[in-house]
Amino acid sequence: MIIEQIIEWGKDNPKRLFQIDGVGAIFSAMLLGIVLVKLQGLFGIPKSTLYFLASLPCLFAIYDFYCYFQIDKNLGIFLKGIAFSNLIYCSLSIGLAIYHKEVITNLGWIYIVSEIVLIGILAIIELRVAKKQIESKLK
Repeated sequence: MIIEQIIEWGKDNPKRLFQIDGVGAIFSAMLLGIVLVKLQGLFGIPKSTLYFLASLPCLFAIYDFYCYFQIDKNLGIFLKGIAFSNLIYCSLSIGLAIYHKEVITNLGWIYIVSEIVLIGILAIIELRVAKKQIESKLK
C-alpha cells in the first residue's frame, strides 16, 4: 500500500518529514492569514479565528525547521512532538468550526475538512515513522 511505502521512505528520511511539515505549515499560515482573510465573505470563518489559526502553523514551522537544521539524534521523539501538535491543531480547528457553524459557508467547511484530512494523514505518517525510529534506537 502507498502509505506503507511512504512510512518506509520516512523511516529512511525522517528529517525530510520536518521539511515537508514546515513547508505545509507556512502554506497553511498564508492561506489562513492572508487568502481566507481577504475572501472571508466566501468562507464565513471570522477573521479573528483565521488569524488565531494562522498563528499556530507559524509556530509549527519554526519547530519543524529547527528540527530539520539542528536535530540529529532522537528524531522519533521530535517527530512525535510535531505529530501531536498537528493533531491538537486539527481538534482545535474542528472545535472552532463547530463553534462558528452558524456563519461558516459550505466553502469554509470544505477548506476546514480538507486541511484536517491532509494534516491528519501527515500526523499519522509522522507518528508511525517516529515509532519505527524509536524502535530502531532500542535495538
